[in-house]
Amino acid sequence: MASVHESLYFNPMMTNGVVHANVFGIKDWVTPYKMALLVLIGELSRAGPHLSLLERRRLNRLLLPLLQGPDMTLSRLIKAIEECCPHLASSVQISIKLMAEGELKDMEQFFDDLSEAFNGTEPEVHKTSVVGLFLRHMILAYNKLSFSQVYKLYTALQQYFQNDEKKSGGDESEMELTQCEELEGKMEREELDGLLREEEISCNGPLSQKQAEYFLSQQASLLKNDETQALSPASLQKELNNLLKFNPDFAEAHYLSYLNSLRVQDVFSSTHSLLHYFDRLILTGAESKSNGDEGYGRSLRYAALNLAALHCRFGHYQQAELALQEAIRIAQESNDHVCLQHCLSWLYILEQKRSDSCVLLEHSVKKAVHFGLPYLASLGIQSLVQQRAFAGKTASKLMDALKDSDLLHWKHSLSELIDISIAQKTAIWRLYGRSTMALQQAQMLLSMNSLEAVNVGVQQNNTESFAVVLCHLAELHAEQGYFAAASEILKHLKERFPPNGQHAQLWMLCDQKIQFDRATNDGKYHVADSLVAGITALNSTEGVYRKAIVLKAQNQMSEAHRLLQKLLTHCQKIKNTEMVIRVLLTIAELYWRSLCHTIALPVLLQALALAREYGLQYLASETVLNLAFSQLILGMPEQALSILHMAIEPILAHGAVLDKGAAMFLVAKCQVASAASYPPQKKAEALESAILNLSEANTYFAKVDCKQQLRDVLYLQARLFHSLGKTQERNQCAMLFRQLDQELPAHGVPLINAFK
Repeated sequence: MASVHESLYFNPMMTNGVVHANVFGIKDWVTPYKMALLVLIGELSRAGPHLSLLERRRLNRLLLPLLQGPDMTLSRLIKAIEECCPHLASSVQISIKLMAEGELKDMEQFFDDLSEAFNGTEPEVHKTSVVGLFLRHMILAYNKLSFSQVYKLYTALQQYFQNDEKKSGGDESEMELTQCEELEGKMEREELDGLLREEEISCNGPLSQKQAEYFLSQQASLLKNDETQALSPASLQKELNNLLKFNPDFAEAHYLSYLNSLRVQDVFSSTHSLLHYFDRLILTGAESKSNGDEGYGRSLRYAALNLAALHCRFGHYQQAELALQEAIRIAQESNDHVCLQHCLSWLYILEQKRSDSCVLLEHSVKKAVHFGLPYLASLGIQSLVQQRAFAGKTASKLMDALKDSDLLHWKHSLSELIDISIAQKTAIWRLYGRSTMALQQAQMLLSMNSLEAVNVGVQQNNTESFAVVLCHLAELHAEQGYFAAASEILKHLKERFPPNGQHAQLWMLCDQKIQFDRATNDGKYHVADSLVAGITALNSTEGVYRKAIVLKAQNQMSEAHRLLQKLLTHCQKIKNTEMVIRVLLTIAELYWRSLCHTIALPVLLQALALAREYGLQYLASETVLNLAFSQLILGMPEQALSILHMAIEPILAHGAVLDKGAAMFLVAKCQVASAASYPPQKKAEALESAILNLSEANTYFAKVDCKQQLRDVLYLQARLFHSLGKTQERNQCAMLFRQLDQELPAHGVPLINAFK
């Protein structure tokens, strides 16, 4: 109710200003806004023959959200009608004005005439239609009002109309000031126009049961699928507090408050709302009515289970384990196999770092299939696939397992799990270094339409799967040097997943990593160092690794080595094989820079063994490149060239642009070193081939604006052109080298003694 205060007694749920506990015992009551809707329905039935088909269609589509949504001001209602049928809007406004400026008997006569809509052999409104049910509810609610309540309703109608007149009068006086202000005000009103405008929702009085249920279901659906379309956390909490003020025992409002608190990572409020939800569920007896004597116990065990999930989400694993044990105990006493299966799934999440967690997960999947729980079974299969990927299983076996889970998804129309499965495939292909396949899976998910009708005009859900896939897509574009495209994807991510949302950390980390890579490529290590703190806050392991890279670039070898050794021990403990290999490669590079080439070889061989054991083909290829560089430094260029052919194909097919450039640069170095013992003619051919490879490396490095590597390439090219007697080309390369060398002076490291 836009202008009716809580102290008005005509509201059936109010007695002497005190709110009844069972506020929704009466499903509907009469308000001035609903009277305006009744006038609209009456005018629509009278003007029916004179309306065009398009106008009738628009008005019919408008009626449903008006009936279900919260009360709104008269001006907004008239504006909504004007967009569909202008002359009908003026008729509605005139009728409301006559009733508000008339006498009490005019309102009485209006309600007496409503029942005539059902008379006749072909009534204007059917009793069982949506509009018919609304009319009958309003007639019934009005007939139950006492005389004092009828008078209060009449005065509320007058106030409803007068408030609108004051507002429109104020608007007219303001619009007369300047034409520019009129246009700006109109644009602002159009932007804020909508059935659930935040400022006006919070000003409304108590909602009816139907309005409250519609509002809660709509907001819950939006929070799950499209958080940007839902009310902001503060506005939604304000509206929920308003609902709970009139009905503290409204359990569903407490649960939506719990979901809203999760959006902003508020541990205290989310725990408080969750406990209140289950308390109210037990007190109102809703569970007992549907589940007999088991209702009370069912609420208790699921309350403990949800509390365990909440603690697990915030990283409180000890409290989560205690709550989970309580849920298991109550479920076993009640012989509730479904609850036990959910408990078993959460038990795996809490104990997934243990060696026997795989057995626990397999048992969970078998039991879920046995009890006909496809959602849990599919989630179990997804977790098994993820665990097997980290354990080094081949991609073919993992894709076969995901194919089986996809059959479950499509059979039971589990749209959310279909999205998760595709996002999982994207991540697996990236883990194995197949960027082309990862790109294909990402595009597949983004081009799919959701199976759930989220909102009119919305075809995709703003779920975690989409956030993960878009982050992969941004990183893949950045790896290929398409930084503008990556920035557009990140901009889209920021719009779809606002910073206070639950999935915002995904794109925040992705954005920080891309900025870090660009800064290191450009030699701006002070900028890269400033980004380390943000990366560490989002992912501590990644942050420590990036800090070591910065220290290495700044020639702080001892500090970088100490940090990498600590990180290596930690990653081996948590079994993060991918990071272990990357750390080993960085340690080997530290040994090169310290001229300890022989010490680097065992480290590289250890990394190669791990990469091959766990099927990480791309990392294995990168390790082979590092081994080839070690052989080159140790004076074995022919052997280096021979093993380069093993690794260069996957790098060129699926690698990042920077790695492609480094590979071609290394090939050119090996060719130059090998040509030293060749006869003059063969040596010239080898140097020409090396120059071509250097040109290709130059193109790759230029794509990612990697100035230090460009400088090294130009230096070697100038030397080769000088050896071949090509003075003009030599001078051009020398000039470009000179420009870069002045911009990026060397830090005491020989130009030829670096792999990347």
